[in-house]
Amino acid sequence: MKVKKGNYMYSLFKKTYKGSKQDFFAKLEENLNSNKKMFIVTANPETFMNSKRDISYYNILKDKITTIVADGIGIVKASKKFNLKIKERIPGIDIAKELLILANKNKKTLYLFGANEEVILKTKKIICNAYPDINILGYSNGYVDDKDSVFEEIIKLSPDIILVGLGIPSQEQLIYKHINKFKKGIFIGVGGTFDVISGCKKRAPKLFINLNLEWLYRIITEPKRLKRFFNNNVKFMFYINHEKRNKET
Repeated sequence: MKVKKGNYMYSLFKKTYKGSKQDFFAKLEENLNSNKKMFIVTANPETFMNSKRDISYYNILKDKITTIVADGIGIVKASKKFNLKIKERIPGIDIAKELLILANKNKKTLYLFGANEEVILKTKKIICNAYPDINILGYSNGYVDDKDSVFEEIIKLSPDIILVGLGIPSQEQLIYKHINKFKKGIFIGVGGTFDVISGCKKRAPKLFINLNLEWLYRIITEPKRLKRFFNNNVKFMFYINHEKRNKET
């Protein structure tokens, strides 16, 4: 697939969910209870930049089975440059926690895949204690050599919710590779969410969250992220402005 010059980022913004968090959570519950398959990609500038570097990843985002939501404030703000206003950001960790609430409420099944063995075990224990009506069918750390075999096991178990924390783009690529083999399930790549749920890492303080500055907190607490931030967020804004100028000429 070849992307038309000047329409690359625009096509992704156009596909990104534009409603409220409340409405999106209602859709989650509706799909969960009707066994409708759903693949959620929580997008930040790094997500869009990865799709620019890799056409196969772009195709994953553009596929009709994929629902893109704006995890990062950079996506929300940049969408306005194309007059495609996204109402608000919906962080991936908030979606994961809402799925746990809904799974507990509706007595659904769950599979956890990702992080290291210590983190995934702590995550499983915390979920079991906090959400006793969730049936965790299985779990696996993200450092296994044969990740495809883990997904073959998940297919057999057929859980209602599959949380995959392998980082982008690996988690989305693996889900997309296998999703057509499933009859049901809500799939989402959750990045470092297991680290937060398990208590191994702290989420940004509420002040940072409310000001949409979680990205800044991560850089402050993990300075090694600065290079990654430049290669993705800064370059992202360059490409956005470049594409906007091309559309106007």
